[in-house]
Amino acid sequence: MSNDLPPSPNQGFLADYLQFLLSTASGLASHGFHLQAAEAGLPVAEWRVLACLWDSDGNTITEIARLAQMEQSRLTKVVDRMDARGLIRRERSAEDRRLVHVWLTDTGRALADTMVARAKQHEAEFIAASLTEAEGKRLKALLTKVIKRASAETAHAVRR
Repeated sequence: MSNDLPPSPNQGFLADYLQFLLSTASGLASHGFHLQAAEAGLPVAEWRVLACLWDSDGNTITEIARLAQMEQSRLTKVVDRMDARGLIRRERSAEDRRLVHVWLTDTGRALADTMVARAKQHEAEFIAASLTEAEGKRLKALLTKVIKRASAETAHAVRR
């Protein structure tokens, strides 16, 4: 039996364990796009930062760490690399010197625009291969509901 596939429904605990199902689905859904990002010379951690800034340029390191689901110390190293590559720039807050805001450069914005378009295309293809359009919308709505409820009850961010 291949280790790449989840167990069949009659194989016990994992086959019906929500966290396992979510993790497996996430890995399968992300894999093809992560390959595209790698081909573009973009590590997954950098893609996450670009996506966060594409949505809300100028976020603080703390907020990006929360959204990108990364330990802040790891994110700082990622941001250092991205700064050296000319994808982002950092500015310390004038109001609170402890806060550092991160902005996309023109180069970073162009790469983010390209990769967000690719991510949207990959998502559409992945959903179309597995679900109807209505099922895809419903799945996203259910996941959003779960995330909002769980986030309201959890004081800390998920970190990977």
